[in-house]
Amino acid sequence: MSDLSAEDAKLVTLARAARARIGAVEGAAVRDQDGRTYNAASVALPSVSLTALQLAVASAVSSGATKVEAAAVVTEASTVDALGHAAVRDVSPAAPIHLAAPDATVFATVTD
Repeated sequence: MSDLSAEDAKLVTLARAARARIGAVEGAAVRDQDGRTYNAASVALPSVSLTALQLAVASAVSSGATKVEAAAVVTEASTVDALGHAAVRDVSPAAPIHLAAPDATVFATVTD
C-alpha cells in the first residue's frame, strides 16, 4: 500500500475489514466528494446478489454522494467485477479503483 495516498490506503483497510467481518468473497470501500467513506461486503441471498463495490457505491449514493473520488476492492480475483466497475463509472467516470489481495497488497489500479 506504500504507493497509495494515505486516504486511498484507508480505503483498502476498510475494504479488508468489511470482507473479514463476515468472511465474504470480497470487500470494498469508496470515498465520496466530501471525504466520507462507505464500506461493504459482497451479498448473496436468494432474492438479491450485490458485489461489494456495488453495495459500497449504493450506500454512498443513498447517503447523498454525487461523486466517488476513489474506490478499493479486496478480493482473490484478478480483476474488478464488471458490475462493480459499472457502478463506480455511473457516478465517476475517472475515479481510480484499487484492487488488493486479502493481505492488502495492491496489485492493480483501474482508471478506465
